[in-house]
Amino acid sequence: MGQATVLALWLAVVFAFFAPALQGRLQSLLHRRAAWIWAAPPLLTAAFAGAALLAGAFTVPLTLLVLAYTAAPVLCAFLQGPGPVQRPTALDFLTILLLWLPIEFAAGANLVPRAAQGFLHSVTYGIAIVLGLALFIGLRSFPGLKFNLPRRKRDLWLPLAGFAIVAPALAVVGIALGFIPPPHLPVQTAGRMAGAAGLIFVGTALPEEILFRSLIQNLLMQRFGSRAGTLLAASLIFGCAHLDNGPQPLPNWRYMILATIAGLAYGKVFQNASTVLSSAGLHMLVDWTKHFFF
Repeated sequence: MGQATVLALWLAVVFAFFAPALQGRLQSLLHRRAAWIWAAPPLLTAAFAGAALLAGAFTVPLTLLVLAYTAAPVLCAFLQGPGPVQRPTALDFLTILLLWLPIEFAAGANLVPRAAQGFLHSVTYGIAIVLGLALFIGLRSFPGLKFNLPRRKRDLWLPLAGFAIVAPALAVVGIALGFIPPPHLPVQTAGRMAGAAGLIFVGTALPEEILFRSLIQNLLMQRFGSRAGTLLAASLIFGCAHLDNGPQPLPNWRYMILATIAGLAYGKVFQNASTVLSSAGLHMLVDWTKHFFF
């Protein structure tokens, strides 16, 4: 089994959560027997260990670190008991932080050979998404995650409308800040550009929208209401998550400003759509345009 096959399997698992039948069965199981959620850490750790073996990067310390990483958010969620839940608690937000921050700051990267870091980072991202969905769809069962397929026509045109509004603003601000150069015609083939759209969607846009919109923004709004200030706070969190990204010197305040503006657009589309796929579609369009035209 190759690395591409492993990543495709993780992607298949993530997309399987879009099935209402799977969500319903998971909720039924975990609401009746919440202790079953403790099967997740060893199963996900075993999957990571298999991927590490494939990449020639397996070590006991790394495996134990992944076990601790998966067990910590499960403990936070388990201590509160099963849902459905209407009002998030401090432990719910801590659960999200425990899923997100170790990946954001590349915890344990020193235990992974450089050649295997990209692959295992993607695997860890898959673990985080699957575990987050199991906790917040299955065990805690929060409303408003919008982890479902499109239900209305507006879910299809909202990303296009959002792009038409936010892309010019991002271009003007990005060029003024020196974050991106003036636009240019693409130099890649049409086939490569089309393939990149899919890769950006599944590798960046959808995972980030699950974290920052379905989880962080949604839980903030469940707790504090759907106010403009809540949307701004969620967008600022998204922006700050880009402070440690290049290519400019760190902390990259230029990227933070652009990502905050983009986050406002993604968040507004998420609010008005019935599915997280809509904000992920807009996210993909923005990243794809930046990659090929700037």
